[in-house]
Amino acid sequence: MVKSLPKLIASLGICLGTGFVGSIFTTSSPPAGGLTWYLTLNKPFFSPPNWIFAPAWTILYILMGISLYLVWISGKKHRQNAINLFFVQLGLNFLWSILFFGMKNPVLGFIDIVALWIAIFLTIKSFSKINKLASNLLVPYLLWVSFATILNFSIILLNP
Repeated sequence: MVKSLPKLIASLGICLGTGFVGSIFTTSSPPAGGLTWYLTLNKPFFSPPNWIFAPAWTILYILMGISLYLVWISGKKHRQNAINLFFVQLGLNFLWSILFFGMKNPVLGFIDIVALWIAIFLTIKSFSKINKLASNLLVPYLLWVSFATILNFSIILLNP
């Protein structure tokens, strides 16, 4: 049962909106789109097909939005600190698209994604004290970013 439909819509909108705006750097960064540049890079054998990224991230942003909503409506004492951590990781998530695709800089992207991984981990830990389901909903995100971190590092190694 939804306690507050406006808060659920806002939580989903914030997360999906962040993903949408970040995707602009993937597809349209000058002079050639970030995706065009990405397709020219040497990638490791375990690199997933390009079509998987949009649905995977959409699912992850939805899970993030539900997670944020559950903490937001919890009324628990430390929820604001947890929500602040959530927005730190969301900002780092957005920044990665700018650094990696917009600036076409895998090294800066890697620095960011390591900080992002730490921020997600801390967010999960913080959310677990408020709502276990909210923290569990972020685990697939942490796993995907773990994989993306390895992929980002491999791209650095394969594209000196």
